[in-house]
Amino acid sequence: MPDMKEFNQRVITDFRANGGKVGGQMENIPLLLVTMTGAKSGRTITLPLAYSLDGDRIVVIASYAGAPHNPSWYHNMVAHPVVAVELGSEKYQARVSVAAGAERDRLFKQQADQLPIFNEYQKKTTRHIPVLVLERMR
Repeated sequence: MPDMKEFNQRVITDFRANGGKVGGQMENIPLLLVTMTGAKSGRTITLPLAYSLDGDRIVVIASYAGAPHNPSWYHNMVAHPVVAVELGSEKYQARVSVAAGAERDRLFKQQADQLPIFNEYQKKTTRHIPVLVLERMR
């Protein structure tokens, strides 16, 4: 999927050049960069992801735009739950966990209230879209 890779690389470049701010179609979406280890490849991968905050925790939703399966980055974070986060101009390591039950539902709703597209993604798929929580490592 070279077009998506090129798009992501442009967003990453824009993000880093502008202290976490991006333009274009992603301008009004809260974004962070997550650098993770590939579950199968072992390669280092950096991706821009939409996020919300729950206190001092970061919440990301593995919607994959409502596709029938989870995005590869979800599998990467589950296999290697220590990631690097770039939030604005701040960089730190975080530990990833998968939210479950009532917490998952609350966090999904909280982010979907801010970014309603996530409700549309849930309607497009029969899978229960995972919600991941990133907590800063001290």
